[in-house]
Amino acid sequence: MDLSRAALVVVDVQQGFVNEHSEPVVPQVLELVEAWRGAGLPLVLAKFYNAPGSPYERISGWLRLRTPEEQALVPALQAYAQDAELVVEKPVSSALTAELAQRARERAWTDLVVCGIDTDSCVYDTAVAAYHGGLTPWIVTDACASSGGDEPHEAALLLARRNIGEGQLTTVSAVLADLADVRAAQAVARSRPAGAEREGDVHA
Repeated sequence: MDLSRAALVVVDVQQGFVNEHSEPVVPQVLELVEAWRGAGLPLVLAKFYNAPGSPYERISGWLRLRTPEEQALVPALQAYAQDAELVVEKPVSSALTAELAQRARERAWTDLVVCGIDTDSCVYDTAVAAYHGGLTPWIVTDACASSGGDEPHEAALLLARRNIGEGQLTTVSAVLADLADVRAAQAVARSRPAGAEREGDVHA
């Protein structure tokens, strides 16, 4: 994972997707977001809305995520929306919209670190879209959940291991360790006097 060229994409941690199955993952998402922003790295928040006439309505008969209350980010995450790099509002499962793909090109991002709800739908589809779109996806397995319970969550991770790669699944603790290294390097850089030469610099 190249954190110097990565963005964290938090997928659909919205009131309408939070229930007894998915609610326990919200603290892990918030822990990850706080550490990520603490390192000064770019954050993308994705929000789903179920448009009238959508395939979710027309084919599946699913009418949720229609109201502003259901579409709202969970309260603790709303505070991060103002300084997020991007807030993606989408009527489809993948958060890798044309807008996000364009921003990734502009910022020269190569890696997308993905977490959120639902693992078996929007999280998985975002990771697959990144994979096929020339970006490197990372799924933070314990910062994802399915509102349908453990079975669809685990099924999605099984598919991700097969279709994206075992090595692209990571954990909150692993990402936090990498972020701690980034912050340590930033602290060293700040403490170095301006113009100071690094040890080992070669003089002409």
